[in-house]
Amino acid sequence: MIWRQAPDIYKNEDRTFKDGPRVHFEDTAREYIDYINYYALAPPSSCIGWKVGLTAPVIQQQFGVHEPVFACLLAEGLVRSGHIFRRDALIEPGFENELCIVLDRDLPTDATRADVACAVARVYPAFEIIETRGDLSGQLALAITDNGQQKAFVLGEPVSRDALPELDVVTVRVRINGTEVATASGDAVLGHPYESVAWLARKLTQFGERVRAGDYVMSGSFTRQFPLARGDRIEAVFDGIGTVAASVA
Repeated sequence: MIWRQAPDIYKNEDRTFKDGPRVHFEDTAREYIDYINYYALAPPSSCIGWKVGLTAPVIQQQFGVHEPVFACLLAEGLVRSGHIFRRDALIEPGFENELCIVLDRDLPTDATRADVACAVARVYPAFEIIETRGDLSGQLALAITDNGQQKAFVLGEPVSRDALPELDVVTVRVRINGTEVATASGDAVLGHPYESVAWLARKLTQFGERVRAGDYVMSGSFTRQFPLARGDRIEAVFDGIGTVAASVA
């Protein structure tokens, strides 16, 4: 990667873009990769993988889009199940329930679901913690350039490839403060979570990037996005995979 300075508009002091100009995805695609390069090579952050967002029909409807989006996962954002977040360190936070897939080999640029299945090393039950730093649906391109709302990702215990169930029929039950608020199955993620990873591999080729061995890939939420408030305890139980939990103090 060749590092170039991230555009000033994407480095506001308060990490919001509510007052930024309206832009189109075609205008910001190259700047977005520059943004990733800026974070990937600027200490102490490092890019250790990717997130695929807006994969489930219910979440596409929630934000008024017709296809997924992608962003970068930073090493500093990885935390383990049971992590306690500080509410005053978050900007209008929320969470999504996902499977985080780690690969043991590079994916081809024309990757298929079968290619992904052969490349999987392990899968984690996971939460993505997001920040609403602006109008996601109204200024989607700028939100993507702002790393797609990404703040952190919470991982439970991994399951190795040989022990995995069929991910498209895995059911998740999402609980907030002990109350079940949603349930869904893996086929909500583009038909199968591996399809999400294959989509990412093909999409990244348009920007001179690729999915590589060792990458963490957050494959997309099974359900809609939920807000987080001080005092919340959240848990997602993925049948055949495991449980992930976090809380906000």
